[in-house]
Amino acid sequence: MKKYAGRAIVENRYFQEVLDSHELILEWLSTPDAPQETYDTLLSRFSPAFSMVTTGGSQLNYRTLASFFLAQSGTKAGLTINIDDLALIAESAMGATVSYQEPQQRPGQTATTRFSTTVFELDAENNVIWRHLQETALPLKNDIES
Repeated sequence: MKKYAGRAIVENRYFQEVLDSHELILEWLSTPDAPQETYDTLLSRFSPAFSMVTTGGSQLNYRTLASFFLAQSGTKAGLTINIDDLALIAESAMGATVSYQEPQQRPGQTATTRFSTTVFELDAENNVIWRHLQETALPLKNDIES
């Protein structure tokens, strides 16, 4: 993976979208008084028809996702998010389906990992946008070993 100014640069535009969006998510969630521009840029990456199933089984649409992000601004100081094992499941002229693992940790808390599968579309300007996201919580290592 290439790096530019400390940021990962990958050859696949869908993988890059996952990385870039998670940088914005991390900035928005972990930075008190993050600029409104971060929120606006983050939300512009999602389709108005966006849908999501969370690790807990809740279903979100664009409106509820926007409300969630607004309510969570700066509430997760020290949060780390990594993106691992990016895989291209399918790609067409209209978009792609990508999976990845997302380990997260907050200071003093147990690390969690989610397995995510996302459907991307290309908008009218050929920009990659998030259309659907399914997250599944992976078991903690101690849960697997016991």
